[in-house]
Parts: sequence; C-alpha cells; structure tokens
Amino acid sequence: MNDFSDVYNEYAVPVRRFLLSLTQNEEIAEELTQETLYRAFLHIDSFREESSLYSWLCQIAKNLYLNERKKLAKRQASAATHLLEGVNGEEWTQTLLLREQAMLVHQVLHSLPEPYKEVFTLKVFGELKFKDIANLFGKTESWAKMTFYRAKERIVKGMEEKA
Repeated sequence: MNDFSDVYNEYAVPVRRFLLSLTQNEEIAEELTQETLYRAFLHIDSFREESSLYSWLCQIAKNLYLNERKKLAKRQASAATHLLEGVNGEEWTQTLLLREQAMLVHQVLHSLPEPYKEVFTLKVFGELKFKDIANLFGKTESWAKMTFYRAKERIVKGMEEKA
C-alpha cells in the first residue's frame, strides 16, 4: 500500500462492522472506527506483520471499545456516588426516579445484608435521624452513621459490578 489512505479505504468499513457488532450502536461504532484508524495511522510503524493488518486494526478497535466501557462504568459509578452524597429522603428519591439507574440502585439495595439495608432505608426513605436509628437498634449514633456509610459504599460497589 502506497500510503495510509489506501489502508483507510480498504479497512474503514470492515473495522466499522466489527465495532458495530461489539457496540450495537451506529454512532459509537463510527467514533471508535475513526479513533482506531487515527491510532493506526500514528503507530503504523509498529505493525510487525505477524498478523494481518485487519487483525491488527481489530485489536486496536477492541482495546478502544473496552476502554470506553470501563470509562462508562466509572462515570455511572461516579454519578451514583454523587447521588448518594447528598442523601436526604424525598429529594434523593425524586432524583433517582428521574434516572435510569433507579432500578439498579434498588436491586443492589435489596441485595444488601442487614443491618445495612434497614439502616439505609430508615435514613433515606424514612428520613430518620442517626440518633433515632441508633435508638431503634440499641446502638450508638456513631454505629448508625458508620453502618449507613458502609451501606452507601456497598451500593456504589454493587452498581460498579453490575455496570
């Protein structure tokens, strides 16, 4: 091939089809195709011809796709953490209901062991103070705060795992 435009002309469509099979999304596949070919252009001198050029391009594409998935999972977990930081009953519930992740949060919450599930539910949905939660369990206020904090951590971790 005389220059990289030949590579682009020959492999853009096959690489895009490969990415479409991974992403199931036209726009993302197109974006990743452009990024794949750009990276290949930058690093064409590192192509060792141990495999076909198409295989090399697909490997670049797959790595970009996996990196995007990781970034998306982190963004979703970050959004969940942000939601959980300003927890205050009704406002928090309304915010969650407006988000796609509401069901996921409830699934993770449902799977929490006791006392995390109950403490979290009492604080967020029951709008109880930590002092009142502590009295219900016959524990200290510090215990209630720590249990609530750990429940939030478990919810975020569970959402990261499901993403």
